Amino acid sequence: MKCLVSGATGFIGRQLCQQLAASGHVVVALSKCGEPLAGGLPTIAVDLARSAPDDALLQGVDVVFHLAGIAHQRAPESDYNALNCSGTLRLARSAAAAGVRCFVFLSSVKAMGPPASPEPRAESECELPMDAYGLSKWQAECALRDEFSGHGMAVVIVRPALVYGPEVKGNLLALARGVRWGLPRPPQGGRRSMIALQDLVDLLCVIARQPLAGVHTWIACGADAYSTREVYDLLRQSQRKGEGLMWLPHWVWRLGARLVDSVFGGDEQATYNKLFGTELYSNAAVVKATGWQPHIKLGEVLGQQDVGRSRDS
Repeated sequence: MKCLVSGATGFIGRQLCQQLAASGHVVVALSKCGEPLAGGLPTIAVDLARSAPDDALLQGVDVVFHLAGIAHQRAPESDYNALNCSGTLRLARSAAAAGVRCFVFLSSVKAMGPPASPEPRAESECELPMDAYGLSKWQAECALRDEFSGHGMAVVIVRPALVYGPEVKGNLLALARGVRWGLPRPPQGGRRSMIALQDLVDLLCVIARQPLAGVHTWIACGADAYSTREVYDLLRQSQRKGEGLMWLPHWVWRLGARLVDSVFGGDEQATYNKLFGTELYSNAAVVKATGWQPHIKLGEVLGQQDVGRSRDS
């Protein structure tokens, strides 16, 4: 199988390219700057926000994994639209013209908008996203469904929950560093669905091996959900620390979260909701359709590394 992977040097792309190559597949790896992957696999520099890859790169490709996108950045709305939405549709059109049989788009549960209830959400339970990132992913999903329903190329939209694994980034990395610097134990509250990097990559490979005709949208999450306190406790274990002390009152956490939002320009309650909100998702649809099952738990991954230590320490 010949696979094209955009965003090949990203957190998910590196693992996917490694697994595809190890399984004997031919990998055409794209990245914005063209830096090589670990192990020497070269990548081809393509700025998908500006143009599609050359037609020659898509010739003979069976599956396109489109992972490139802007996520953990504070970018202008136009930048999110250029890469996450317009760039996605442009690449899908090029893939279809080249005869690619399956186009896999890595979207996000953020495309579903804010949760309306604390119950696990299915794929159809969507609200309009309130942030530029989620909105750009939702618009890309809609464009793919509108253009490729009934088309010969299968299109699979995968919405991962928060992804964790080696060299974590984003909110999980920030919490890990807070634990290392002595952050007190958070109060109980809220739970979030997550997915291990390896489980997500396994799912992408399963989809590529048995693509279903038409356009499909699936949530990808693990079997377990975690509160901030539970993640905190697991991080302390990974850093070989004892149980932390919960000496900071809940109202101080709320006040501190509000201060962070005011300093960094976040929406009101954004930081507090990330810490103590509930976002639960159901993977029932993708499990039923593909037979894939997540196997990895957060504690297993964190226990294999000392998360939160800087590269210089």
